[in-house]
Amino acid sequence: MKRFLVVVDMQKDFVDGALGTPEAEAMVERAAEKIAAFDGQIFATLDTHGENYMETAEGKKLPVPHCIEGTPGHALDGRIAAALDKHGYTPVIKETFGSVKLPGLLWESARGEAFSVEFIGLCTDICVVSNVLLVKAHFPEAEIRVDASCCAGVTPAKHAAALETMRSCQIDVIE
Repeated sequence: MKRFLVVVDMQKDFVDGALGTPEAEAMVERAAEKIAAFDGQIFATLDTHGENYMETAEGKKLPVPHCIEGTPGHALDGRIAAALDKHGYTPVIKETFGSVKLPGLLWESARGEAFSVEFIGLCTDICVVSNVLLVKAHFPEAEIRVDASCCAGVTPAKHAAALETMRSCQIDVIE
């Protein structure tokens, strides 16, 4: 069985930048350790916006410029980047919460074999849940799990609510 790890948006702006939180900062080392120890293929999504972010639908509802391509906030957190570079990974640029490309990349990489997918990253209640549910919709029989200790939400309450939503959709949540 093939094993995949999806690292969602572990970028500076979500860790300690424009939308960073203490909870995000606290979990980065655990996430870097998980990446370093993972035995399988890794994909890392990158939230990516242009200079016109504030004019987009997202920008109008979340008026905090973040992950603008070419800015320091768009870059992966240094500890995550080091772990990914050492392990090797496939970057997945996404312009919205969920990557519509990710299910196809997983399918191509599995090459017909059964596979499992584990998710870690930021933010649990926005981009992590969006990507998890997209993958679940495409692969209802695949083993899909989320490591809650390597995720953080916009707030602790929203993190917990997103985990419960994923459990309701038959995602295995490991603490």
